[in-house]
Amino acid sequence: MKLAKPHLDIGLYVRETEPALRFWQDEVGAAFDNVLPLGPGLRQHRHDLFGSVLKINNSREPRPDNPPTGYLELLVAREGLAAPRALADPEDNRVSLVPPGTHGIEKIGVRLGVRDLAAHCRFYSEALGLPELARDGEGAAFRAGDSVILLDQSEDAPADAVIDGYGWRYITFQIFKVDEEHAFALGHGAGEGRSPITLGETARISMIRDPDGNWIELSQRASIVGSLAV
Repeated sequence: MKLAKPHLDIGLYVRETEPALRFWQDEVGAAFDNVLPLGPGLRQHRHDLFGSVLKINNSREPRPDNPPTGYLELLVAREGLAAPRALADPEDNRVSLVPPGTHGIEKIGVRLGVRDLAAHCRFYSEALGLPELARDGEGAAFRAGDSVILLDQSEDAPADAVIDGYGWRYITFQIFKVDEEHAFALGHGAGEGRSPITLGETARISMIRDPDGNWIELSQRASIVGSLAV
C-alpha cells in the first residue's frame, strides 16, 4: 500500500461531545482543526496529533450500544515522560501518553487486540503491505509511515466487529488510488466493508475489514493527492 500521508488516522464515536473535546485537547494535547459535517445530525471534530487526525464523531441520534471493536487504545508520544501514563476519556476510551521510542512510537500508535496473531500478521503484511517491526515480548508491530500498529493476542477480541457503536471504531489510511488498493486488499485476504464511493469533491473512500472484522478506511483525499480520479 502506497501511503499518500505518512500518518495513520483514527476515529471514535462519543455520546457527549464537549467533555470529550476538553479531555482530548487539554489532557492529550490534540489540536482542534475543524468540524466536518458527515450527514444529517453527524459531525466529525477533527484534531491534529503530529500529522495524524483524531476524528471525534458525534451523532444527534443515539448509536447502537454494540460491543467494543478490537481497537484497544491510542498511544501518543510525549516528551519529558519517564514512563507511560495511562488515561481514559470521560467515556472510558483508553489512551496512553508514552516516552518517545516506546514500542518504536515517535508520534502515535494504535493497540489492537486480535484473536489470531498469525492471521493478523499476514493481513497487515500481505493485504496492506506494511513492514513489520521488531517488538520486545509477545505480540507484533507494524509501521504505517511514522505511525505504529501494535497487535496483542487477546481472547476477548471480537469475532465480527461492527463499525456502528461508541468508542474506537476504525482507522484510516490516506492513499493515492482507493480503487486499486481496495481491490488489492480484497485479493489478499481483506474482507469487504464498503466498496469505493466518491464524497462530493472531498474524497473517494472505501472500507475493508481485518480477520476479526475491524474496520479500516482507505481514503483518497483531494486536499492531499489533488485528484479523485479512479
